[in-house]
Amino acid sequence: MPVQAALTRQSFDSRWITLRRPYHQVAPAEWYSWLVDSGSLTQRLVKQSQGDFQVEVVKQGWYLPTRSEAKALNMRSRQFALVREVKLIGKGRDWVYARSIIPATTLTGKQRQLRMLGNSSLGNLLFKDPSMKRGPLQISSLKLRDGRKLWARRSVFFLSNKPLLVCEVFLPELLQVN
Repeated sequence: MPVQAALTRQSFDSRWITLRRPYHQVAPAEWYSWLVDSGSLTQRLVKQSQGDFQVEVVKQGWYLPTRSEAKALNMRSRQFALVREVKLIGKGRDWVYARSIIPATTLTGKQRQLRMLGNSSLGNLLFKDPSMKRGPLQISSLKLRDGRKLWARRSVFFLSNKPLLVCEVFLPELLQVN
């Protein structure tokens, strides 16, 4: 079963652990460096794939965030947001499944461009924006519909002090990189 089919909205309504420096190892060693890296994941994946990298949109539209996501963004319950789910693909393999939650109030001014990313990388846009600030990293083990668990991290980013939440789920194929 493909990961996007096994991940449900409830998978993201998980218990998240906020990481504080110095980081304590709360995840398996093979995932640790991926989970705690505060740099651009896109740039790391481009390097890891030797440039053979692409973004594929799985879903984008106006949906209700999970309770956990709404809380992280200080949104009212039952408030819709732009939800974007993509696969980050390296060397033809799905390496990361990413879910971004962008409140309507964030999509104003220069940030209107976030509505039209298509297959462009959100990470590239975030890390090139001089106004970008990143909140603390949080990690979790997400439960899939089929019972498997995958490690994920998320953090709130601020562009011109406007929030958006980015969650990155690390897929087993990432560890198979030669």
